[in-house]
Amino acid sequence: MVAAVFRRTLSFPNPNLSRQSKTPAKTYHVRSISLPCRPHPLISQLKDEIKELRAWESKQLGERTSAWLCDGLVRLKTVHGSLDDILQLPQTQELLRRQPAAVEKLLEDFLGFVDVYGRFQTAVLVFMEEQLAAQVAIRRRDEPKAAQFVKCQKKMEKEMRKLVSTVRSAGRFPNGDGELISIIRDVNHVTILVSIALFNGVSSSSSSRRFQWKGLRLTKKAKREKVEECIQEFQEVGMEIFCGLKKKGDEEVRIGLKRMHALESCINGIELCSERVLRSLLNTRVSLLNILTQ
Repeated sequence: MVAAVFRRTLSFPNPNLSRQSKTPAKTYHVRSISLPCRPHPLISQLKDEIKELRAWESKQLGERTSAWLCDGLVRLKTVHGSLDDILQLPQTQELLRRQPAAVEKLLEDFLGFVDVYGRFQTAVLVFMEEQLAAQVAIRRRDEPKAAQFVKCQKKMEKEMRKLVSTVRSAGRFPNGDGELISIIRDVNHVTILVSIALFNGVSSSSSSRRFQWKGLRLTKKAKREKVEECIQEFQEVGMEIFCGLKKKGDEEVRIGLKRMHALESCINGIELCSERVLRSLLNTRVSLLNILTQ
């Protein structure tokens, strides 16, 4: 009988493999001023809101109403609310902290927006008081009192021209690379678009017609657009409502009062929506200030 022979073998670890397993491979981290490759859902949402707001702004002149204007203000508030949500993201705050000069410029821009909307609120509140007083004057057929509202319209238009000029020079966010910078620049741009539509929309049409009657050297298209930039409710309240009140019949007075009631309703809606935009601008500016100071 043949006995089985078993041989022992010894094995040793491979020194090269052991060394490789204990020494981790070196990794390199490259900083970027862009948001992550896969965009956050808030980024996509904000882009869609900006796109919709640009489509809103393309509404044909002459068809713009207070409902259209309030819709734009609501959309603008939503845009700034989404921007504020993005500013709360840790990666956003990290990116902006590495660009303090850009944040400083943003704070300056938003201070400008807050200023013009604050001035707009003040002007609208004064206009609302004069408008209510004008309704009383029309009922009493008090032409001197009614004339005060015409003066208020002219003053309102003058103030709106100043606000348009101011807001056009605001929001000039500096050039830069990266998705975040591009988005903020787009937000500033649509803020300017909506603000100009707002300020032009509540400018009195009566003085625009007066300019045309005086025969200023404007093209027919320019004259038409100057009147049609204001919303329909403002276009329907012309100087003819306040002229010759004592000679007008009851039906004419009733029609004039109906238009003034419609104007009162539209002003109330616009004032409320613009106040909400102002609050959203303040909230965004506070978020930016926190990023810079923390």
